[in-house]
Amino acid sequence: MPEPITQLEHARAGTVTPEMVYVAEREQLDPELVRSEVSGGRMVIPANKVHLAGRLEPMAIGIAARCKVNANIGNSAVTSNLDGELDKLHHAVHYGADTVMDLSTGRNIDAIREAIIAASPVPIGTVPIYQMLEELGGEIEDMRPQHFIDMVEHQAKQGVDYMTVHCGVMLEHLHLTMNRVTGIVSRGGSLIAKWMMAHRQQNPLYTHFEDLCDIMRQYDVTWSLGDGLRPGSIADASDAAQFAELDVLGELTRRGQERGTQVMVEGPGHIPMHEIQMNVEKEIEICNGAPFYVLGPLVTDFAPGYDHITSCIGAALAGWHGAAMLCYVTPKEHLGLPEREDVKQGMIAYKIAAHAADIARKRPGARDRDDALSRARFAFDWNEQFRLSLDPETARAYHDETLPQDTFKSAHFCSMCGPKYCSMKITEEIRAMAAEKPLELPVS
Repeated sequence: MPEPITQLEHARAGTVTPEMVYVAEREQLDPELVRSEVSGGRMVIPANKVHLAGRLEPMAIGIAARCKVNANIGNSAVTSNLDGELDKLHHAVHYGADTVMDLSTGRNIDAIREAIIAASPVPIGTVPIYQMLEELGGEIEDMRPQHFIDMVEHQAKQGVDYMTVHCGVMLEHLHLTMNRVTGIVSRGGSLIAKWMMAHRQQNPLYTHFEDLCDIMRQYDVTWSLGDGLRPGSIADASDAAQFAELDVLGELTRRGQERGTQVMVEGPGHIPMHEIQMNVEKEIEICNGAPFYVLGPLVTDFAPGYDHITSCIGAALAGWHGAAMLCYVTPKEHLGLPEREDVKQGMIAYKIAAHAADIARKRPGARDRDDALSRARFAFDWNEQFRLSLDPETARAYHDETLPQDTFKSAHFCSMCGPKYCSMKITEEIRAMAAEKPLELPVS
């Protein structure tokens, strides 16, 4: 039997690694529970050995851990540069991103990614087909399987912690997408579908899955099995194409774990609220409990510019029902490349969704900050309220728009109610009255 390399192999050998201990402390869990969850494939610790030797702080994605949030950054052929992407990275981490995906599709990808990995304390994910396509001049038909295998190895050597690979899109399933309203909306999924149609051959990422596993195992890169046939509109939600691919992802989850690699599964795109629980439970069943990395889900399609709101509604429900990580959506979704402020808005919306899910799932310590802020609110300790806020700068700015003077940081009212109509101030007075003279109930 080969020596354990990956966190999964160590866990199955009964070893609690230093990364598992670190994760257990962060999550307020017993290290043995973390080992057991990793061993069972229900938890992953994305930690490429190269990044682990740098700034990476190990974290866990799984149903037993807190619900995580990923932020997408990356340049495009149209806009953005290295300094801009590093600024987005710092902004995302500042507002609580647990992982960051570099989805760069423009120029200078290697330099941007190397700088991001060197600067990032959180795991970095990629979609390798994007950089491979850029190097092929944008012509997916020119791809040979070795092109993709070489790119996965190249990015693994750079220190990428997890990779989205669309190896579940099968030639025999493409006809199921032909009558969809929005077709194939996954960029990686559409590229692989076009390659298969051009060559009339099976998905090379599926047929070379074992070769890819060998690379992932060598560096302990976590699989993020991509949902290439996810629905791009609620009209296409929960259709035959989506679930045909999910069955393949279940097969690949087991094969990946058998070869010692850590695996999580992506899904499901645009899903109406009443189908979210079913989708999450179906993934957990088919993929043997592998962590579900949820994209969205957007619960309605009619609000461009506000899709960070429509999707975080679905994300909160997905997290409640068992999704392990939520991929944020920004106000720019479907409209353009997210910039600094869009990253902030997406992160704020999704930290709220993940936190609400943690409270619903009764994660250890999930409600502590809420309760502390509520006590500060009732005590009219405005500065403590600001400090405990998810976005202290915005909370303070809203308060100070009308009452900026320092004296109002201890006032027992805000500008909405004023000194006479504040219910909490009135409650204080009621309690003082009761303490002075206890209430005597009338005898019936």
